[in-house]
Amino acid sequence: MERGRSAYASAGGLEGRVGIVAAMCGIVGYVGRRAARPLLLAGLKRLEYRGYDSAGISLLCDGRIESVRSVGNLAALEQKLAAHELLSETQRTEEAAQPAHTAALLRSAAAPSTGIAHTRWATHGRVSEQNAHPHFDCTDRVHVVVNGIIENHLPLKRDLLAAGCEFTSQTDAEVVAHLLARRYEGDLMQAVLRVRSELAGLYAFVAMSAQERDLLVGVRSETPLVIGRGENEQFIASAVPAFLSETRLVQELEDGDVAALRPDGVEICDLRSVKVRRRKHVVDWDEETAEKGGFATFMLKEIHEQADAVAETIADRTALRSEVSLAEEGLDEALFSETRRIILVACGTSYHAGLVGRYAIEQWARVPVEMDIASEYRYRNPVVGEGDLVIGISQSGETADTLAAMRLARRQGAKVLAITNVMGSQATREADGVLFTRAGLEIGVAATKTFVCEVAVMYLLALRLAKMRGSLEDEQLRTLVSELKQLPHHIAELTGGGDHGGRGGVSAAVQEVAARFWRRSFFLYMGRNIGLPIALEGALKLKEISYIATDAYPAGEMKHGPIALLDESSPVVCVATESPVLEKLISNMEEVKARGATVIAVMTEGSEQVAQAADFALAVPRTDWMLQPILAVIPLQMLAYEIAQRRGLNVDQPRNLAKTVTVE
Repeated sequence: MERGRSAYASAGGLEGRVGIVAAMCGIVGYVGRRAARPLLLAGLKRLEYRGYDSAGISLLCDGRIESVRSVGNLAALEQKLAAHELLSETQRTEEAAQPAHTAALLRSAAAPSTGIAHTRWATHGRVSEQNAHPHFDCTDRVHVVVNGIIENHLPLKRDLLAAGCEFTSQTDAEVVAHLLARRYEGDLMQAVLRVRSELAGLYAFVAMSAQERDLLVGVRSETPLVIGRGENEQFIASAVPAFLSETRLVQELEDGDVAALRPDGVEICDLRSVKVRRRKHVVDWDEETAEKGGFATFMLKEIHEQADAVAETIADRTALRSEVSLAEEGLDEALFSETRRIILVACGTSYHAGLVGRYAIEQWARVPVEMDIASEYRYRNPVVGEGDLVIGISQSGETADTLAAMRLARRQGAKVLAITNVMGSQATREADGVLFTRAGLEIGVAATKTFVCEVAVMYLLALRLAKMRGSLEDEQLRTLVSELKQLPHHIAELTGGGDHGGRGGVSAAVQEVAARFWRRSFFLYMGRNIGLPIALEGALKLKEISYIATDAYPAGEMKHGPIALLDESSPVVCVATESPVLEKLISNMEEVKARGATVIAVMTEGSEQVAQAADFALAVPRTDWMLQPILAVIPLQMLAYEIAQRRGLNVDQPRNLAKTVTVE
């Protein structure tokens, strides 16, 4: 049992609106007449895909708040709760006598009916019990669960420390509890309204006070938070599935809203602190659809989560605005200081992300980079050693070939960095440093959001290296960081929210192309420079889920053989976003058209030359040319998805494929 002072942009509530969020943790709260603990645990199970490195629960019991937290997935929290339930009555009495959270939380007789719970995906602070939510103030009067990034937590923490606050965690979220306690004057909602104006970032939180029974207060600032309305009970959560088995009456919050939940109703104030009414509606999802956030498939859901995932990847790492910071748990930046060469090793989609990274690192940081397919690298007796940094990229951190390549490099004296999505994976244990992508759980076998997050991490690494080496002017660096921070907004513009039906969020332009070509048996993809990795990734997506034969080539290589494949029935997908070689690429497009093939171009908005050269154009928002790949891949994901849907295929479980390749 824990002490209060122990050691130390988006989709809306229905995940279907345009918005940028940092939404990789799960929040659920309950206030009503029933026992809160089982309802909160059930809600956490539905939200565990949002975070699974630690979890916690706090309940309001007879004028005090009692809490249990644990490291690991939700099963670990349940085991800890169960262990305490088996305590003898004598042990319970002894524990209650200590100045700590007591075992009353676990007694069914107490049946607390107000509580909050959280499942965490770590961003600030290592994975530990102290860093798990809920967080609390020094007097244990206020508990909070937080989702997102508090960008100004450092200056706030300095002020709070100077005022005598004692912090028990390494997280940015704990500042919220201390601020609320200091602003609290007997009215929790007023305290939240005051604190909201002091916080910067993308966040949502739910708070409760030991001094106010039957009350939860939540605030949404660009991060999902939705209310479930019941009879003499209310729920609040990061997403509808958390309470769908209990109520289908949903009330959505808008950005800036503060909501006070009591058993008999909900009071909402807007950004101006004016009381408002928000729309309520009934959702008609079944349980399976709820797990998919209302989308028809996990893959479509994950395509739509990409704005949120990239925001989570970059938000706190670009908080300084003028540069990138990678000073985080698991990574000592001294790893980069003696690097004379970088070698990237990866497989499949991660290999394509590495290719983007190679262009970015060489362009911005001026460090020589080699890119290798991990399954080949491990067998070719590579020349590698001291002064080399080998970066293994693996979504799961368990890819057998990538792990073997990393081990080989370490044996020969190189330093090894892992880029992965999974904490505690084998790659994290075998590397000298780790950069986490923070994409959250990805269920669809074909990678979507894990790919864009890997690319985002490669951009962060390239910009950090550029700063350390002085290879970019300060103004260039500030501009690129600013453009990078806009990527989630651009991604949201592309995915567009849409409805939750079978084709929700797939653009009309993509649907037109899919309707025209879904029966074709062969596609050719081509690109040049930074567009080539996206051509490769787009072709792989179509192969994986539609089973259509595809080939992907550097456009300059077309005349060296591949052009022989083309005739009037051939669709050619060309990644033609802005770049220094765009003129040459347009020439390649004309060569393709001269052979009778149809050109489908992914282009930068407003590029008239490309629009005139192509038969079909899929436009993406304008940004720095080196950042365009992270946008260009999205219409290609959607195209593969739409074609597979039209062919009646299971996009979430394509034949012969597994999510993680743990054997050679």
